[in-house]
Amino acid sequence: MRKGEKIIVVAMLASVGLLAWMKEKKSSIDDDNLDVPFYSTATKEVTDRAAKTMHDIGCRKCHSLWGVRDLSQAVPAPALDGMGMFRDEEWLYTYFSAENPQEILPSRLKPEYRMPSLASLSEEERRNLANYMANLKLHDWFFQEAKEARYEKLTGKDYQPDD
Repeated sequence: MRKGEKIIVVAMLASVGLLAWMKEKKSSIDDDNLDVPFYSTATKEVTDRAAKTMHDIGCRKCHSLWGVRDLSQAVPAPALDGMGMFRDEEWLYTYFSAENPQEILPSRLKPEYRMPSLASLSEEERRNLANYMANLKLHDWFFQEAKEARYEKLTGKDYQPDD
């Protein structure tokens, strides 16, 4: 399995786990004790600057973040939730700075769905985006639930942990 394919699989696992978790929690949602599977360790300043940049360049047209996706778009881009658990800040900065991001992370998607170059952004904007993305995390319990849900979906059987 190639590096890019691994990230897509993890993003799919995260999506399946999130859907299973949301289905389970649907009837008992209580804002005071809702355990959200993703979080950020970024400062407010970094978050605000990244949000502006992401809005300006339209990241949310393809990617989901905080479990929210633009449903009017049918782009198979990975969720950004938890990105900082898979890529560090320097890798993300290099990726965002590449004239051709597919040279760093190859894609088998149609050209219109591939990650565009962000090299035209200022260095400050690219560094801030990398910092923000590196701080997007997923709780450990979410991975386990995603793994179990994926197993059950693929096999039709209850998940049996390895002993």
